[in-house]
Amino acid sequence: MTTLRQRLTRSIDARTRKGVDLGPYEITIERDLRVPMDDGIELLADLIRPIGATVPSLPTILIRGPYGRRGLLAGSARALAYEGFTVLFQSCRGTWGSQGLFTPQIDEQRDGMTTIRWVRAQPWFTGRLAMYGQSYMGYTQWAVAGRMQREDPQNAPEALVLVTTMPDFGAITWDNGAFALRNALGWSRMMHRMRRGGIALIAMALPDRKLDKAFDVLPLSAGDSAATGEQIHWYQDWTRYESLDEEYWTQQSHTASVPDVAAPVSMITGWYDIFLPWQLDDFAQLVAAGRAPRIIIGPWGHVSPGMGEPAHTETIAFLKETFVGAPGARSTPVRAFETGADIWHDLERWPPAGSAAEDWNLHKGGTLATDAATGGTTTYTYDPGDPTPAVGGPSLLPKTEPVDNSDHEARSDVAVFRSATLAEPLEIAGHPVAHIRMRSSAPSYDVFVRITDVHPDGKSMTVCDGIRRIGTVGTADTDPAPDAEGFREVEVRLWPAFHRFAAGHAVGIQVSSGAHPRYARNPGSAEPAFGASVTQVAAQEISHESAQASRIELPVWHR
Repeated sequence: MTTLRQRLTRSIDARTRKGVDLGPYEITIERDLRVPMDDGIELLADLIRPIGATVPSLPTILIRGPYGRRGLLAGSARALAYEGFTVLFQSCRGTWGSQGLFTPQIDEQRDGMTTIRWVRAQPWFTGRLAMYGQSYMGYTQWAVAGRMQREDPQNAPEALVLVTTMPDFGAITWDNGAFALRNALGWSRMMHRMRRGGIALIAMALPDRKLDKAFDVLPLSAGDSAATGEQIHWYQDWTRYESLDEEYWTQQSHTASVPDVAAPVSMITGWYDIFLPWQLDDFAQLVAAGRAPRIIIGPWGHVSPGMGEPAHTETIAFLKETFVGAPGARSTPVRAFETGADIWHDLERWPPAGSAAEDWNLHKGGTLATDAATGGTTTYTYDPGDPTPAVGGPSLLPKTEPVDNSDHEARSDVAVFRSATLAEPLEIAGHPVAHIRMRSSAPSYDVFVRITDVHPDGKSMTVCDGIRRIGTVGTADTDPAPDAEGFREVEVRLWPAFHRFAAGHAVGIQVSSGAHPRYARNPGSAEPAFGASVTQVAAQEISHESAQASRIELPVWHR
């Protein structure tokens, strides 16, 4: 007989997890279990168990994260328990009652490995262990899986469900040398509020005038004080350590151990997710290592509501197939949504067979074509005092779907190139790579490139984009050398895309020198970002000389 609390919890979960079948079991929750770490501190966890589950071979699922264990945030954990899984949901060090100091990423490997060994020794453990989670809760999986497989394989997790995540948060914080300001400062502000008992992830979506003003503060290291009234220790570190080669970042990167993960892996992501390029790289690493991961890539951002139901359905099918031999729900390892065509494809690989790079040249006068460029330059001025604004793009905000760029492209600091109207549909599938031959009057500058789908009515809708910074301490080892005329060929790897440009549409390319505050503006001085406060207006030149013309490699799909 169900209790009033159980009925109320199920009712809330049914309303907030629209489209998700909550499963046949009622659940019981044991709050605030104390899990001892190797240095003596205790982390709190909630144990969520199904009542009367009849499939003893289902694994115990471990979720580790910093966002709390109650309410809406725990909905995915409860949804797994409704399906018959025993779930332990643990708060990371220094969050939500767990002892210690929260320093993002730093302690997750040792705490995660200790927790896994503790779980396996508990009387309620079901005999097999899987890990599950989105974003930071996916990072905590990567932190332990490869190393445990190498050093302690008998205790390593036996399956991973990785939703919109990656194993190296340094790479997204300093994205090709550009600081991801909106995500880094917005997330830090959110965690600062949560430490003081504030609301959780929904805080990212709420208006905050102090935060908006803080985005414009220089130096970069003063943003946290402007947003919250005090310094945040990890944000200070993030802005101080600009090179990903520094130990601060290398100690928390688990990319090198991705191929060591032998357990079955299910990945779920979206074309507009902040971690997409790296998650696809992780998938490729596993495939190259002879593993058999599977992935779904949908029309979603990081927290898109529409991802909830398919992510849950895929997770349950994957876990039951892996642990109890249920019939497979997938015939191919890759399931990807093609934007523009609005259809799903089941694929044997990513990128799909038939995808090949094709050079499209940027011509003086604003045209884009496969014909050879005929020379000349395109110029614009970038002013850090009035930085080129971000228009849409992947972020932690709820709305990250494509936006119309037509007003943005009218700015004098955005160079625009467009193809002729397409007589036939054009499909791209893979990683577009721009090669922009650029010269700047400033010691340091950014190259931001975006592909758009130009509709017959004039709308210029985002497809994907990418950024690359030149001339800073974080990029010195990888900056291309200037030629005799001072031009550098700057390679910009754009977000992966799977898109169909319809007949009658055109391909659009933007080149600019920023997308503020998605990425912090480049002051131009080449000083370390932590303390740089002096700005320099930059005259930018894009070369169209035929020998080394600026171009973009489009991964054209010939099926």
